[in-house]
Amino acid sequence: MTVNTSCAVESPQTTDFYAVRSLLDEDERAIQDAVGRFVDDRVLPIVADAFEEARFPTELMGEIAEMGLLGCNIEGYECGGLSHVCYGLVCQELERGDAGIRSFVSVQGSLCMYPIMAFGNEEQKQRWLPAMARGEVLGCFGLTEPDGGSDPGNMKTNARRDGDDWILNGAKMWITNGTVADLAVVWADTDDGIRGFLVEKDMPGYTTRDIGHKFSLRASITSELFFDDVRVPDANVLPNVRGLKGPLSCLTQARYGIAWGAIGSALACFSEVLEYAKVRELFGRPLAHTQTIQRRLADMSRRITTAQLLALQLGRMKDAGTMHHSQVSMAKWNNVRMALDVARDARDLLGASGISVEFCPIRHMLNLESVITYEGTETIHELVVGRELTGHAAF
Repeated sequence: MTVNTSCAVESPQTTDFYAVRSLLDEDERAIQDAVGRFVDDRVLPIVADAFEEARFPTELMGEIAEMGLLGCNIEGYECGGLSHVCYGLVCQELERGDAGIRSFVSVQGSLCMYPIMAFGNEEQKQRWLPAMARGEVLGCFGLTEPDGGSDPGNMKTNARRDGDDWILNGAKMWITNGTVADLAVVWADTDDGIRGFLVEKDMPGYTTRDIGHKFSLRASITSELFFDDVRVPDANVLPNVRGLKGPLSCLTQARYGIAWGAIGSALACFSEVLEYAKVRELFGRPLAHTQTIQRRLADMSRRITTAQLLALQLGRMKDAGTMHHSQVSMAKWNNVRMALDVARDARDLLGASGISVEFCPIRHMLNLESVITYEGTETIHELVVGRELTGHAAF
């Protein structure tokens, strides 16, 4: 057999070792590039300060809406109608900036706009979705409760019929965007099963409070929601879903974006520490010239590459309508664990500089401690995959 050696093969790119970008079509690359420029030009210059100040950069919200990133994978109603792969790339680039920015977009689109689109009636869709796509109405998602956590079926928030209205009582906790949201998609137990309620911020008895003293997702708003005999008209109840299927299907949408977003965090950490290792000298030579450092960098690259391929295949299946929710669990589990491990190792390789917010790994590492917990802990996703493999639930 003759081997053609006349054409030299280029070395792999450091942040795309398997040339995953070559598997994207022209539109997908254009979306990634546009959001990447936004992150480079507008997010990265301010996000470290926002994290240190525990401040969500509200000045970016209008630009994010103008770019069409809110509900961008929803069809119609002034939404972008992008493919799910495009949406994944949006999440990846935004989280390369900060998980708090990606969380804002994820909550608005996957957790608030999606249930209105999937389970709402036409009047609800027309009323809320265009305004939410324009960023004129911000949403939050009320599922997690102080005593709930990984067991959403143990729901204490409840609603009872009162004529043509519902009376809502209870509390929700760890809610992204809660105090700035104009609309809360709240899940409550009723005599007819778990139902979704669209609670508007000015409804009497509905109050919110920020959760402070966080050391994770500091550039994001996290809140508590309280409902004290809140009267919700029947027109604000999502009519087309009952039971946990409603909120869990929303979480599947959010987990999909998280599986992509975590890659962005890992890439940010890896890129920074790789350049650092090339210039930082110890014992008379750059760190990158040593076997130990090269092995650690190679392991980061291996993990990132695996996650990139896994996310792209997940996106292709989602676009084809063949994706199963357990496949999202595997991707969320694998990719967030990968990103957290990469961020921790990058922080370590930076030495004393690794604890400074002037370098990104400590910020991403702290954020990922939340990301690995929310929308289903790592253990929950392991058990979801285990249930599919064995046919038995071990929750």
